[in-house]
Amino acid sequence: MALFAELRRRNVLKVALLYAVASWLLLWFVGATGESFGLPVWTETFLLLLLAIGFPVALIFAWTYEITPTGLKKAIEVDQTQSIVYKTGQKLNAAVAVLLVLGLLAIVGQGLLPTFEFLVPGIPEGEPPASAKAPREIRSLTLDNGLRIIVWPDHDIPNVVMYNFVRAGSRNEYPGITGLSHFFEHMMFNGTTNREPGEFDRIMEAAGASINAYTSRDVTVYQDWFPRSALEVIFELEADRLENLAIEPEVVESERGVVYSERRTRIDNNTTRRLREQLYATAFVAHPYQFPVIGWPSDIEAWTHEDLLDYFRTYYAPNNCTMVFTGDITPKDIFRMAEEYLAPISAQEPPPPVRTIEPQQEGARRIAIVTDAQTPLLHIAFHVGSASSPETLPLNLLLDILVGGDSSRLHRLLVEEEQAAISVGGWQDEGFDPGLAYFYLTLPPDGDPVAVEKRVLEELARVATDGVTEEELAKARNILLADYWRGLATIDGKASALGSFEVFNGSYEELFSLPDRVEAITADDLQNVAVQFFNVNNMTVGMLTAPADAGVDQ
Repeated sequence: MALFAELRRRNVLKVALLYAVASWLLLWFVGATGESFGLPVWTETFLLLLLAIGFPVALIFAWTYEITPTGLKKAIEVDQTQSIVYKTGQKLNAAVAVLLVLGLLAIVGQGLLPTFEFLVPGIPEGEPPASAKAPREIRSLTLDNGLRIIVWPDHDIPNVVMYNFVRAGSRNEYPGITGLSHFFEHMMFNGTTNREPGEFDRIMEAAGASINAYTSRDVTVYQDWFPRSALEVIFELEADRLENLAIEPEVVESERGVVYSERRTRIDNNTTRRLREQLYATAFVAHPYQFPVIGWPSDIEAWTHEDLLDYFRTYYAPNNCTMVFTGDITPKDIFRMAEEYLAPISAQEPPPPVRTIEPQQEGARRIAIVTDAQTPLLHIAFHVGSASSPETLPLNLLLDILVGGDSSRLHRLLVEEEQAAISVGGWQDEGFDPGLAYFYLTLPPDGDPVAVEKRVLEELARVATDGVTEEELAKARNILLADYWRGLATIDGKASALGSFEVFNGSYEELFSLPDRVEAITADDLQNVAVQFFNVNNMTVGMLTAPADAGVDQ
């Protein structure tokens, strides 16, 4: 009690309390404002280290000078400026001051001093974009298990979007397991070893989140839209289903029935999709793009439990995924939760590469379907490049000129002027491997697909011979760039675009050079791609018609 009274009398306790409160306030202020001022992630730890050194030093000197008899005697008898204790204290104070100055210099200009990486408490900052065209607030990080994460903060509204791009599509399948990529899109919303089927959806909905997914020939993409307050719930659920998906026989059989029913509804009972499925199977003779995303009926019926386990283990590994977060978040928040929830998931051996290259087509191919149909259908496809091919962007502009809306060439010619078609449209595949430029036309009940095919080919040949006008090119540029900027105006559009360019073009930074690349395209570039791709030896034609003796109403 005497010691306590002496400490209180000499204000040591007050000084210690003041020091602790001031330290806490300083750390709180730096933590609350550090992100706004762009302070490095180690700033809080650096301050904590200084305060941790200073506090015991202050107590030691208080004890030495104010409490111990020896200290009191020296305080009276010895010139304080000459005492060993005083000199030692001065040196310690100088050392702390030097550390403080170094820290301030490092914060102002990190390039002048070491970045104090040894102080980072396990939360990486991520890599900023190298391109000057990309927004500086974007950060990317690859975890030790290979999971790639990209963060684009946007604080306009308190919502967040997460896209998880899994590199698993029908191109990764083979006869016997076609449709498995799409099947796992269904399975991922069922139970895990920790949660019952349906619990995933219930927790998401309770947190105010909505979810979806889609499967293509190249990827399966999972989408979460949620309020900022649900961020940790999302990480916990996403990590759980990525690591602990339950592939139970009764759930598999239930979802097998759902997928088979989906195939009957979306493919077998839909004339447009039936024709498209058959055309892809005809256009590709070697490459797995020939397989339907939903799978062939016999494969859907025959997947084994071992097929499912092997496929999930191979493709649903963190090193085969890219996650994108946009919205009311900070990179620090995302990377901290990623380290906690996603980093412990083990990487797997990389999936086997798709080595098959589609051989060059050496003549026109045709597929004809005769079935009950209200109107004839005509589909025409040409082999083109991949998403990263230099011809892809000029071809996008050319397709807009040809089939992009009511003012496009083929619409004006075939729908408005000649009334040979009811509608016309098209697209270009932009995948990992060379795909198709695809034209689809719906004809009147008495339409002649052969005659319409001839008119389409004549117009494509005219583009290859005469090119396009500068006015057409300017309009196509304006439409593409308007769609581009409109997409980036929302957090959902940001997430979709970042992930697509990262996965298909090799870097999300390519997204931000697109306007310049569009402006650099010339009319000659469009004419060159027409010459390169639109020739009959590179063409596959599909026609769907009613039986010859069928009436119009059939």
